[in-house]
This record gives sequence, C-alpha cells and structure tokens, in this order.
Amino acid sequence: MKNLTFVILYILLSGVQTTFGQNETDIIVGSKFVIKSNILDEERTCLISLPDSYNNSSEVDKKYPVIILLDGYTHFKTASGIVHFMSSNRNRNNLMPESIIIAIENVDRERDFTVTKIKTKRPNNMGGGRNFLNFIEKELVPYVDKKYKTEPFRTLVGHSLGGLLTLNSYMDENSVFNAYISIDPSIWWNEEMMKNKVDSISSISLDKKLYIATANQGEANYERNKQRHDSLYTLITKKSNKPLNIEIEYFEKENHRSVPLVALYEGLKYINQEE
Repeated sequence: MKNLTFVILYILLSGVQTTFGQNETDIIVGSKFVIKSNILDEERTCLISLPDSYNNSSEVDKKYPVIILLDGYTHFKTASGIVHFMSSNRNRNNLMPESIIIAIENVDRERDFTVTKIKTKRPNNMGGGRNFLNFIEKELVPYVDKKYKTEPFRTLVGHSLGGLLTLNSYMDENSVFNAYISIDPSIWWNEEMMKNKVDSISSISLDKKLYIATANQGEANYERNKQRHDSLYTLITKKSNKPLNIEIEYFEKENHRSVPLVALYEGLKYINQEE
C-alpha cells in the first residue's frame, strides 16, 4: 500500500512538471527572498511556498504552521508537492494542516549542519551548527512571523547532516521548534557527543514530537547507520517512564538519497496525527 502511495505521489509531482512544459501560463510553486544575517555575517537565500488558501479573501484571518526545510534547494519542490497533496482542500486528504514552507538554500552545509569539528586531512570550516540554529531561531523565524500569517507551531526538517542538526535542535530545551523530522541523520559524525546530549536531555525536549527515518545503506554500512539510529532511539526512550512522542522507521527499499521523498510523507503524517 505504501509503495502505491508513493507511485501516486511521483505521478502527481511529474504531472506538475509536465503541466509546466505544456502550458505557457506560469504555475507558481513558490518564490524567493534574501535575508541578511548579522549572526552569520552573510546573506541567505530562502524559498517559500504558501498554501492555496493563503490569499483567499475569505481566509484573511487564517494563520498557518511553518515548516523550516534544510538543504532547501534540493528538497523544496518535493516538499511543496507532498505538503500540498496532504493538506490542500482540493484533495481533501486532511492529513495535515495547510502550511508555509521555508526552505533555506545552502552556503556551506558542513559548517552550518555540524556543531563540532572532526579531524580531516584537508582544511575544514566545520562546527558552525549552533550559530546556524541561532540564525534560524533569532533572525529567520522572527522575520517570517512578522511578514507572513504564521501560527506558533514550527517543524524542522533535515536530511543527512541536516538530520544531524535537526537532532541537535530537538535536544536543545530552548529550541523554538515543536516537531522534528530527522531523515537518515549522520549521527556517526560525533556519536559520543550525541550520547552525552541524550544523557542531559530535558523533559521539554521529550514532550516534543520527533520522527527519525533510517535508510538502507547496504550490509557494509548496517552497523554505521541502522544500528546507530536504533541505539540513539533506545537511549532517548529510556529517558522517560511515560510514552514519548518519538517514532523511528526503517525503509529497507530506500537508500540514503531516495529516502527523503518517503520519509517526508511518513514524517509529516506522524507529526500531524491526532493523539
């Protein structure tokens, strides 16, 4: 059944692309804005997708939750299609509320998505993840809240190193996010640091929703990937006696590069399911 769902999603997304080619009237999926970051000391480009009802005269007072998407250029069209499919009144799926998507384009993902350095033979610029989260939380989110009709429910989505940063944000009790989707996170980056963070995780973090997707990276990487994800999940669930809002899912038929499409759909469905 899941495979059929994603075949349909693929056709839906492909159909949108075909429509672009056959008609000479533009169909606007989103737009772009640039924000000057004092924290990062650089300009950052973001892509934004607004819901169908955003500009409806009958919906002027309606507010929308926000999805912040890392690796924005790579995943923007995919995420926009999935969110539209799951939330638009045209489809009547009602799997999640209509949402505003803010996709951050990359400048230096190793710098921005890692909170520690690792030794490399080449010079590196790693370890700027905390700074990047400060940019998101203290500059980007206030900018979006001021300019658009947002409600204070925010989801952070990241893949690979972006998934690692998503986990770091989840474990920060001061994070401004309410939910997290971590897709095949690169926790091998500094596994001991992640374990230490779990040891000191607060009840504030444990009360938030977290979805972890694990891809099949082959038998040679089984221990490096799935077992590490499972171990992290187990450590987190042991931190509380009450049921936690955390889900982990293994996609045996998906690799590291193909899993975001499936995980975005399943993760958003989990994040938005009724208790």
